[in-house]
Amino acid sequence: MIEALATYESGSFDPFLNLAMEQHLLETVAGGCCLLYLWQNENTVVIGKNQNPWAECRASLLEEEGGHLARRLSGGGAVFHDLGNLNFTFLVPTADYDLQKQQRVLLEACRSFGIPAELSGRNDLTADGRKFSGNAFYHNGPRSYHHGTLLVDVDGAKLQRYLTPTKAKLETKGVPSVRSRVVNLKELCPTITIDGLKRALVAAFESVYGRKSAPRGLTETDERRVTELREQYSSWAWRYGQKLPFTCRVEGRFPWGGVELQLQIDEGVIRQAAVYSDDMDFAFPPALEKALTGCAFRRDALADRLAAVPHGMDILTLLQQEI
Repeated sequence: MIEALATYESGSFDPFLNLAMEQHLLETVAGGCCLLYLWQNENTVVIGKNQNPWAECRASLLEEEGGHLARRLSGGGAVFHDLGNLNFTFLVPTADYDLQKQQRVLLEACRSFGIPAELSGRNDLTADGRKFSGNAFYHNGPRSYHHGTLLVDVDGAKLQRYLTPTKAKLETKGVPSVRSRVVNLKELCPTITIDGLKRALVAAFESVYGRKSAPRGLTETDERRVTELREQYSSWAWRYGQKLPFTCRVEGRFPWGGVELQLQIDEGVIRQAAVYSDDMDFAFPPALEKALTGCAFRRDALADRLAAVPHGMDILTLLQQEI
C-alpha cells in the first residue's frame, strides 16, 4: 500500500547520468513509497534494451552531430529526446505497482491544460488520434518502474532525421520500432511549457494518490552509486555491444567495377566479411575481407582500416550509408 509520495527532478540533460539515476532510484525506492522522477535529455536517441542500434537510427550521424545514443533497461522502441520533451518515471515496490493509477496522473496533468488526452492500448497516450507519449515498463522482482516521454515541443525534423534508417538490407534479431503519427502538446495548447507540465504532473500525482509529496534528497553514497552506473550506461559495450547479431549486405558500382559486401556483425564488431567484385585486381576482395574482419562497425574505425586498402575510400562511402 502506498503510504508516501516522493519526487525527484534531474538538473542534468546528460542521458547517461539520467538513466543511471533512474536505476539508482529504482534500487532504493522505499517500501510503501511511489516516487515520480522527472528528467530531460538533450539531443538523444534512446533505444530499448533488446534493440539493434543500427537498425533503429542513424547512430553515427547522431553522434557526429553532437548527439547521444543511449540504451535503457526497459523494452520497447527507439525514441528521440530533446529539450522539448519531458520524461517521467514512476518507481514503486512491485506489490504497489498500479499502471492505471500512474496513467491517470499523466492524463489528469495533460487535461488540466485543456488537452483531450486519452489512453491508447497499453503503452501510448494520444490526443485527437495522435500520439504524444510512449510508455515502457521494467520489473526487477521487488521493484518496478513505468516510464515514458511527453512531447511538448520536440524538433520533428531531428526526430525524423535520426530515427528513420537508411535503406540498409538488414536481417536483425533486434526488435524493430513501431513508427506512429505524433503530435506536440504545444500544438494542442500553445501556452503549455515544460515547467508548467512539471508542476501539473506533481499536482496530479498528489491528487490521484490523495497525499502530499516530498522531494527525494541525495547523499554522498547516492552520488557515488550514480557515478558508477553512469560509466555503465555510457560504455560502448552497453550501448552498442549487445548480442544482436545481424547481417548487413551492401552493393555498389564504381568506375573500377562493382562490389558486394556481406558482413556478419556481432557485439558491434564485424566477425566475418565476404567480398564479391568484378574488379580486375584479383587481390582486392581478400585484402578487403581481411581489413574488415575484426573491425568495430563505426565510421572512425572503418576509415582507419580501409585507408590502406585499394578502393578503400569508395568502400567507406558505401558503408557510411548503412551506419
